[in-house]
Amino acid sequence: MSIIWSAALALSLLAAALTGQAGSASQALLDSGSAAVSLMMTLLGTMTLWSGLMEILAETGDVARIARGLRRMTGPLFPGLKDDACWEAMSLNLSANMLGLGNAATPAGVEAARLLAAQGQTGLRALAMLLALNNSSLQLMPTTVIALRAAAGSASPADIWPASLAASAAATVTAAALMSWRNRRRARHG
Repeated sequence: MSIIWSAALALSLLAAALTGQAGSASQALLDSGSAAVSLMMTLLGTMTLWSGLMEILAETGDVARIARGLRRMTGPLFPGLKDDACWEAMSLNLSANMLGLGNAATPAGVEAARLLAAQGQTGLRALAMLLALNNSSLQLMPTTVIALRAAAGSASPADIWPASLAASAAATVTAAALMSWRNRRRARHG
């Protein structure tokens, strides 16, 4: 991938030099670097806030309560999964994803995958469902997208919330239904 980016950059600079736009390209390079740092600082603040909140929830034991609540709601999607550590890691991962914090969800998702893989076939089926739910990603609050829109100067960055909720809910229901159907079919046919 680095070769592709290096080649694209070199070709862009060559094209700018050949067309007499080297000054404009240099200015655009500096402006985009400044915009990238500003965007990074905005996202860093958002991610730090939510990651810190998730860590506090983990330390206070609230993750276990969230895990129990999510376990009641999503239990039928993960039949046979009994391990509490798996449920806690999955709950932390799903909760962070529902809040639109994909980067904060990654460590819990990796831990959930590790724990689920050790559970045999039941864990692997649960891991497949978790991946489907993560990829469809129900967005109760698309925090990162709202932060990106705010950083880009949107007058009302949260306007995307209803559409995001509807689209992600439809995707999540569809993903869960298809994975459940697949798991039932595999169970019947061995």
